[in-house]
Amino acid sequence: MTDATWITIISLGVTFLFMMGTPVLLIIFYWVVGCSFVLDLTLDNTGAELLNVFKDGFALMAMPLFILTGDLINKSGIAKRLSDFAYACLGWIRGGLAMASLGACGLFAAISGSNSATTATIGSMLHPEMVKGGYDERFSAATAAAGGCVGIIIPPSIIFIVYGFLMNLPISDLFIAGIIPGTLMVLAMMVACFIVCSINGWGFLINLSMKRVIMTGIGAWLGFFAIGLVLWGIYTGKFSPTEAAGVTVGFCIIVGMLSHFASRTMGVKSDVPVDEKTFAAQLVVDGFTLREIPSIVVRSAQITGILAPLIAVSVVMQQILSLLGAQETIGTFVNSMGGYYPVLFTAMAMVFVAGMILESLPVTIILAPILAPIAANVGVDPVHFSVIFLVGASIGFITPPYGLNLYVASGVTGVPYFRLLRYSSIYLVSLLAIWFLVALVPATALALLP
Repeated sequence: MTDATWITIISLGVTFLFMMGTPVLLIIFYWVVGCSFVLDLTLDNTGAELLNVFKDGFALMAMPLFILTGDLINKSGIAKRLSDFAYACLGWIRGGLAMASLGACGLFAAISGSNSATTATIGSMLHPEMVKGGYDERFSAATAAAGGCVGIIIPPSIIFIVYGFLMNLPISDLFIAGIIPGTLMVLAMMVACFIVCSINGWGFLINLSMKRVIMTGIGAWLGFFAIGLVLWGIYTGKFSPTEAAGVTVGFCIIVGMLSHFASRTMGVKSDVPVDEKTFAAQLVVDGFTLREIPSIVVRSAQITGILAPLIAVSVVMQQILSLLGAQETIGTFVNSMGGYYPVLFTAMAMVFVAGMILESLPVTIILAPILAPIAANVGVDPVHFSVIFLVGASIGFITPPYGLNLYVASGVTGVPYFRLLRYSSIYLVSLLAIWFLVALVPATALALLP
């Protein structure tokens, strides 16, 4: 049999395994190993390429640090206090607690940079309260899943780090370019949330109290400080994204330990929304002790241990696709579309379809090196295209059949995956609208760049 026949058989085989629920990492790895044998590439060469991905990848060191940051701010109580503040600001609007969940996702994303961490943290905290407040449990879980999409757009962002590493773009510029699009995504989802809640009459209203807003804002000041610290340091060039991640981890460790001491010795109380009629002051023990830090680090390392091999094997997959001529084939097809907008919309369609079946990391690693140069040739600014590409990849988090955030939300809320699709589709429409706005208006990504 010819090489093309063997590769077709291997591709069909891994597709069957994917449909049977085999993890994406193993699917890509099996395909890479199978194609390596067909192309007479030794396993020694494949192993060397896997190691070379991280050999000079200083920028990628920020990834595990920001993952650790997400776990630290959750454990320290910062995430809960940010949620309290968002609810105090929005609880007077119909669907206020659901909108507060989306706002909390945006605030959490501005520290953690992870979609799954955002969905899991906010979903586990606010889904029970939303159900108690009269919201449909499917809508509540879908809200957490959709809110997590901004986790990789609002800086700092793990996927922006990977994209900048691959395409040799300043990661600090990519971070800044994600601020406006990420904010627009949150606002668009809030509008969709308000419409759905108004139609169904979900949620109790609370009075807008400036005292409550100020008090919860003061309670969340450490979260705002962490957000400002990251953005200020990167925007002013005081430290690189990798250094920013290290500084944020150190800050969160100090805050977590001090919060634990304060809540144990002084009885710190936190405003947690039991329902939307009242705020119940509950005694909580925030933070963590020195002994708990290793367990938090191990949890973060487990997530890193999933993502890092996925990055490495996806890079090798992209190299094999280049040997097979896929880059030239895709490039010829996209270039044949003609001018600026046909090329741009064709690239967006490819990203959307890929996001339906793959996680954002392999989508980025495989398609970005192919599509970005083509987009640049027709006049699309590289930083602008990076935002277009990654907003599209983030939408894949709530797009079936893959929809990683839907699986995460289902896991933390107990709502079956397929029951989330009805309401996640409403958020999907709002995110698609923002995606096209970002694509058609470059200023949404480039206005804040120095």
